[in-house]
Amino acid sequence: MERRGVPISSIIIFILCLLLSSSATTIPVAAQSQNADSCSSNGALVGLSGLPFDPSSLRQCLSAWTSRNYILRQYSQASSNVWNFLLSAPDVNSYVAVGFSPDGQMVGSSAVVGWSAADGSGGQVKQYYLGGQTPGQVVPDQGNLVIATSAIVSQQSRLFMAFQLNASQPSDTVLYSLGPAGTLPAAPGYALTEHRDKVATTLNYVTGQSSKEGRPYTRLRRSHGILNMLGWGILTIIGAIGARYFKHMEPVWFYGHVLVQGSAFVLGTVGVIAGLVLEGNLSANVSTHKGLGIFILVLGCLQVMAILIRPEKSSKYRSYWNLYHYAVGRILIAFAVGNVFYGIHLGGEGSGWNGGYGVALAVLFVIAITLELRMRLKE
Repeated sequence: MERRGVPISSIIIFILCLLLSSSATTIPVAAQSQNADSCSSNGALVGLSGLPFDPSSLRQCLSAWTSRNYILRQYSQASSNVWNFLLSAPDVNSYVAVGFSPDGQMVGSSAVVGWSAADGSGGQVKQYYLGGQTPGQVVPDQGNLVIATSAIVSQQSRLFMAFQLNASQPSDTVLYSLGPAGTLPAAPGYALTEHRDKVATTLNYVTGQSSKEGRPYTRLRRSHGILNMLGWGILTIIGAIGARYFKHMEPVWFYGHVLVQGSAFVLGTVGVIAGLVLEGNLSANVSTHKGLGIFILVLGCLQVMAILIRPEKSSKYRSYWNLYHYAVGRILIAFAVGNVFYGIHLGGEGSGWNGGYGVALAVLFVIAITLELRMRLKE
């Protein structure tokens, strides 16, 4: 039977469109007591040699990363625009890194990375430029730091990485990371594998104090991501599956389709608004992600408005309307899935979010394939 009335939910969503158009798990370090260092004692520095400067001359010391027992003795300004740093960290057959970020983000920062060979044959220190989140975008021997000298020494189960920077003042956003166990950069490419843990801090060069830097607007970031992922990236797919494979359940499929897609639109719209607010608060350059999000929202509005002008089944224009509705819906889903993954990349959420969303898509894909085969076999 043909439904002649317009669902109230469609009218409400149409009004929303008009209004809008006007406006790391921490991994504990084993046996830290055996290779501990602290600012209360310089005992770990006794007998330490092979560094480019005298570590006892460093005036200030701080516990830079408590959970990983990273100790930073730092920045006595030996002469004009010269800063000395000494990082002490447990030697767990991993690389250690100190990064300096111009804007608080890991991408775009320059890092001093050091490691010591497991066989005790020596260590190496290199600068890396973090141009992105993939290994190919982390470039060795590149970066914005002017390193005058550097060295790394392993002693008493600890790594001591010393380096000297030429700068009027290094960035006050200092990043620390720990590499995966047993995977060290090696010649010829010296590729840097993804860290297993990291932390961002703010360092006051006047007082010598450091504070852990939480990601700003974390709740707003997650709300933006979850709303858009659930709305545009999951519910729209569920709604499309229901409309294609359950039309024999008349009229339940229709009202179910309207309910699911209406919910997707509302959640996605709130997610887009959260993204716009987040962009303003962070002053971030996310023009591509933002443009795609607005494009998806416009497609969603078009889908809602199309319900209001849906021809009767007997109309000669109904087939054209169906073609339009199907095409716009599929375009919306394709762009939504891509933009969700792109947003995860921009947010630096890593493999957890990618994997979770990927699993959800895989489940929906298997369901769709199963229903498609079942429908074709019946035909």
